[in-house]
Amino acid sequence: MTSSSRYDLTGRTALVTGAGGLLGKQHVAALAESGARVVVTDVGLAQAETAVAALEQASPSADLIALEINVTSLDSVRAANEQLAGRGIAVDILVNNAAIDPKVTSSPGVMHSSRFEAFPVPQWQTEIAVGLTGAMLCAQVFGGEMAKRGRGVILNIASDLGVIAPDQRLYRQPQVTREEEQPVKPVTYSVIKHGLIGLTKYLATYWADHGVRVNAISPGGVFNNQDPAFVERLTRLIPMGRMADVDEYRAAVQFLCSDASSYMTGQNLVMDGGRSVW
Repeated sequence: MTSSSRYDLTGRTALVTGAGGLLGKQHVAALAESGARVVVTDVGLAQAETAVAALEQASPSADLIALEINVTSLDSVRAANEQLAGRGIAVDILVNNAAIDPKVTSSPGVMHSSRFEAFPVPQWQTEIAVGLTGAMLCAQVFGGEMAKRGRGVILNIASDLGVIAPDQRLYRQPQVTREEEQPVKPVTYSVIKHGLIGLTKYLATYWADHGVRVNAISPGGVFNNQDPAFVERLTRLIPMGRMADVDEYRAAVQFLCSDASSYMTGQNLVMDGGRSVW
């Protein structure tokens, strides 16, 4: 097998959760580019179909299937698996991408709800349910089927904030004078991404003798027309001096989901422009 053919995913089916999001679409495009049939899932069928329509415009030959999955519901994940099985489709590659990335906004006059002391328990439970429990449930169902067949790949989408703690100085609002009113990156995001890396290591060893490889990728920040002041502060923390382009993780996803990484499991590939090195 040549080195280039190891990236070929022709004949394999990949499933991406949260595929309607900014990076979700990129993961789908990367897998389709390598020849995979891709099941494009989101919490609602309309979101999944919208993502498919946008992706098909850019790549008309892509083999894409829209499917609804609420990753917080075991019944929903099982129903999706059964629906695919009824069509003779088995998932060879699972990309756990679904997550809630709360936006940091100011809220003067009261203790900001993003701060740890005031962080709402229901919000903690909701975000954990989507970002961490959802990955566990999808791995349980789709990864369990892979283990029975003796072959498969799971890729968990973590973050540089799964390796380092958020630098809260990035989110400070100069017009807010009281410390307790300053917004922060909430506790959930970093905890979930650290948890995904732990889940990766657990499953990699658990299914090592069943032919299922499990890895994670920890992307850094992606430029998406954020506030220029925020971008300037963040890029000062990155040795490469810039945020990532939106399509800059595609090749890494192709590597981790294909036979190009056939002797790699339980690892977390950090792609953050060097931020976690400083």
